Amino acid sequence: MNEITLKKKLRGALLGVMLLASATAGAQDVGFSQFYANPLYLNPGFAGTAVAPRISIAYRAQWPGLVSAFSTISASYDQYFPDLHGGVGVIVLSDRVGDHGALSTNTLGAMYAFNFRITREINISAGLQASLMNTHLNWSDYLRFPDQINAEMGFSYNTTATPPESLSKFGLDFNFGAVAYARKWFAGFALSHLTQPNVAFYSEDRVPMKITLHGGGLINLADEERRQSSLGLGQPIISPNIVYQYQGGLHYFNYGLYLDWVPFLVGVWFRHGTANADAFIFQVGVQQDHFKVGYSYDVTVSKLANNTAGAHEITVGIMLPVPEQKKKVKAIRCPSF
Repeated sequence: MNEITLKKKLRGALLGVMLLASATAGAQDVGFSQFYANPLYLNPGFAGTAVAPRISIAYRAQWPGLVSAFSTISASYDQYFPDLHGGVGVIVLSDRVGDHGALSTNTLGAMYAFNFRITREINISAGLQASLMNTHLNWSDYLRFPDQINAEMGFSYNTTATPPESLSKFGLDFNFGAVAYARKWFAGFALSHLTQPNVAFYSEDRVPMKITLHGGGLINLADEERRQSSLGLGQPIISPNIVYQYQGGLHYFNYGLYLDWVPFLVGVWFRHGTANADAFIFQVGVQQDHFKVGYSYDVTVSKLANNTAGAHEITVGIMLPVPEQKKKVKAIRCPSF
């Protein structure tokens, strides 16, 4: 076995050690870069705020340079129901770590957000989400450990590592969030993992609570009366944003700026971690009628820059026609990805 092949196998073997460490260390939530393309994941208070039935799908491949270490897919649906005076939503998320998803976390959540007006211009939507979480460890098929490596034959030995008593962990989780919005601004907060479910395989280790604060504004660069330019473009709108998140002792500051010029969407964000800069995020998208698609790439600027290959994210959004309503409800105006 040549030196290059051996190094690759050693790198793969370290995945087993990494996964075992993650089973006993405080878990961190997936961080999507296109925050508003996945609104229910950001804040359950967003349920029903588009008024129209909304479908949101997101796929994220993070750090593909580490043997496809992290991949996540999320899908959600929400809609405003006048008789309930609020929105109802469901979200499904699957997060996989390592080749073939050696460690996977799956979440199924449902939420309700009550929408009410506090002034003529300002609405508030407050939502509560209940979720069932499952963490599964694929021990026999895809985990590899250093003591299995034979310098000549590769993975030919049996490991002395002992599997946990159960390879699946289930937990009930709750999130709460609220969003306030008017015609030209929006702001909200969310508290995730209120019950802090235990996801460890070898000892008790609970998911730390996550705090999210976010807000932004809308600046119309065109005359208010103009709907569309001679080139078929909509009103150019700039939207500055900030998203702050805290979980497990780690702080994340995200500063972003969008340009929404129908049918085009572009955005740039900068993410700063607890101790140093993390990544620049560049986003592009198109929207037409009730359909939009977006792509973003995280350019890692931390010490991991040479090893991770950044992160790719693709989102799809579908806005269905609004059902007839006796009373007009104000929809939120905020970036769509």
